[in-house]
Amino acid sequence: MTLSERAEKAVALKNSGQYNCSQAVTAALADQTGLSEEQLKQISAGFCAGMGNMEATCGALIGAGMIAGLKTEGKGTLSVTKQIQEEFGKRCGALKCKDLKAVTNGKPLCPCEDCVRNAVIIYGEVMGL
Repeated sequence: MTLSERAEKAVALKNSGQYNCSQAVTAALADQTGLSEEQLKQISAGFCAGMGNMEATCGALIGAGMIAGLKTEGKGTLSVTKQIQEEFGKRCGALKCKDLKAVTNGKPLCPCEDCVRNAVIIYGEVMGL
């Protein structure tokens, strides 16, 4: 599966109504880990909507960080997540859910679908997929 296909899978999962943003990212990247999509869906369930109140980091970005931690087995993960976070901020314009959803010019700064898509693509770029 190409990186673009992974990203579109994540968007489709998010749009299905059965996955939140964090779950969609972790499920689309499940093959990067030793866990099943269902296990990752359970682990990432509480990380959507800025941890439920839109005040914290975007759940899609957290999902990419979770997968990075599993892929690197915790070795050098901070460097990887820093790279993912910095690029996500550049592409999406913010890191916090409420800032990403802030309406400017009649639309959000970065809609959930774009956050999910960007999180998967950036993970893949940083990890060399």
